[in-house]
This record gives sequence, structure tokens and C-alpha cells, in this order.
Amino acid sequence: MTDPVLDPAPAALPDSFRQIVLRRRPEGLVSPDDFEVVEVPMPDLAAGEALVRPVYLGIDATVRTWLNRGEGYLPAVEIGEVVRCGGVGTVVASKAEHWAVGDTALCLPGWSEYLVTQEGPFTSPTPMPAGADMLSALSVFGSTGMAAYMGLLEIGKPQPGETVVVSAAAGATGSVAGQIAKILGCRVIGIAGSEEKCAWVVDELGFDGCINHRTDDLRSRLKELCPDRIDVYFDNVGGAILDAVLKGLNLHGRVVLCGSISAYNEVGRPPGPANYVELIAKRGRMEGFIAYDYWDRFEECIAQLSTWAGEGRLRWRQTIVDGLENAPHALNMLFTGENIGKVVVQVAPSANADSLH
Repeated sequence: MTDPVLDPAPAALPDSFRQIVLRRRPEGLVSPDDFEVVEVPMPDLAAGEALVRPVYLGIDATVRTWLNRGEGYLPAVEIGEVVRCGGVGTVVASKAEHWAVGDTALCLPGWSEYLVTQEGPFTSPTPMPAGADMLSALSVFGSTGMAAYMGLLEIGKPQPGETVVVSAAAGATGSVAGQIAKILGCRVIGIAGSEEKCAWVVDELGFDGCINHRTDDLRSRLKELCPDRIDVYFDNVGGAILDAVLKGLNLHGRVVLCGSISAYNEVGRPPGPANYVELIAKRGRMEGFIAYDYWDRFEECIAQLSTWAGEGRLRWRQTIVDGLENAPHALNMLFTGENIGKVVVQVAPSANADSLH
């Protein structure tokens, strides 16, 4: 797939642009009333700054956590602030030495039609990997691919012949993590929320099986599909699914805590897994991580993912939502199960929007 072809740019930048700011703390699924669309003036660039026009915004479940009170690995979005999220776009004006007009970069624009870059680990743009188009950069050659690659290899450490289970297997991170496990010679079982998703991860991504957690008896299916028990569990959801997998953990099993999407809309603290004691009997290990902890290994990670993709061993998919104003709905899709693969909001108009690799 080629990069999107932007519609002809105006002779000059607009005088103002739209952003979506947080109006109140959401409870449960987000509502349009939790946000406000504001029009802000186009700023003048200072020395060392560049102006990026995002084309696509990547919607991840972690965006929902940033809307709550309290702090995680990044501070919460404050009332009146632009909702934080990653994206990819084109430099349209620059007073920065290393950024020229026309350059394309991964960035953290938030829910906004433009971004003025600032120096910092989360605000300074990252150059696009060589040969990657914008959609694939968001779907696999960026933080999504980093999470799958680093979480699986550095924490899960799967060995050939081991059984790896991946939850949210049809999501952006889970689908990549499962394919990496297959490349490494593992038996891979996915857990997803529909027959369509299960069919995709088995028939197109090459998983050895997939459990529909909405209709199947999860524990009995895990026993059936994992007769030698579970060596590595790549967890994106937490909750009851994590609890069920812990019961089937193998001796010296490893649990990779990438996300806990089942809890992000909960009011109050959800209960911990009752089966955590299995970690004692099985001498198991459960460890969380953040992809940005490994950002100094970005080039290594993306080079390997690019090699596998070039060999036809990695596939990915996007669910594209059109228009900045629809970003709240796009975020909810991650929790209602409407998406397959990466959820992307298209902000700038483009000619090419192929959604399947």
C-alpha cells in the first residue's frame, strides 16, 4: 500500500484549526458530552519548532486510562486539555533544523488537526521507518509493534514448541504478538470476541486456534486447545480472562501484562485475580511493562518487524473512522468490540485508505 495522497494543500495555512478537549471525567464508555470541540488560532512557530498536520490518529485503549483521575506512566489529561493520543502526519511548516516541509513522522498530536512539536520524549516526532506507509506505521511499525515485540520477547521469552495464549487476539497488539510467537515456533491460541475475529486470526494470521470468549466456555476450551498447558500468556484484557488463563498455567509459566482493557471503564478498583496463587504452585512469573521503556531499541525492533513483513510473515489490518469529531466513538469501539486490528481516525483527507495488509 502506498502513502495516502493528500488533497491539494491551500496556498496558506488556515487561521485556526479544531481540537477536542476533555470537558469532564468519563464514567464507563465515553460520551460526546465528555468532550468539547474547540477552534484555536494557528500559532506562530518559534525557532526549533515544526508544525505537523496529522493524517491518522491511532486510537489505543490506554487513551481511556489517561482520561481518569490519577497518574499512570503519563499524567492524566486535565480538564480543558487536548485528549492525548499518537498519530502520524506531515510537516507543513518548520523552523527546526532536522525537520523539513514534506517530512512524515510519528508523533503525539492528540485529538487535534495540527501539532506544534516541542522537544521531549513524548512530543518530539519520530522519523518514519524506511519503506513504511502511514497506516502500517501506526499498526505495526510504531508503538503497537514495539509493545508486541518487546513484551513477548523480553518478558514472555517464548521458546520453540511452547504454547502461547494471546487475549484480544484480533486487536492491534495481540494480532502482532501472536504472529511473532508463531514465527518463533510456538503453538499459538488466541482469545477474541466474535466468530469473525476468531476466523481472521486462524485463517489469515495462522494461529493454531481461537476461543470466542463471548460464546465458548473459556476454561474448557483452554484445556482442549492447550493440552500441554500454557507457557506464555500475553494479556491485553485482565479480569476474568486473566483469571481463567492463570488456572491453566504451566510450570515456570510467564504472564505478560500489556493491558487490562476489561477494567478501563470500571468505576473504582476492580478485584484482583483469584487464581494468582497458581503463580506460586507453578513457580510462575507475571510482569507488566510499557513499550516506551524500550524506545532506545526502536530501530532494532522495527528492523526485525520490517524483515518479517517483507517475508510475508506478518499481516495487519485497520478499522478506519473518518473525521476528528468521531474520535470518541472510535475510542469506544475498542471496548464494544466493533474493531478488527488497529482503530484509526482519519483527520486529513486522503485518496488512498486501504485497510488490509
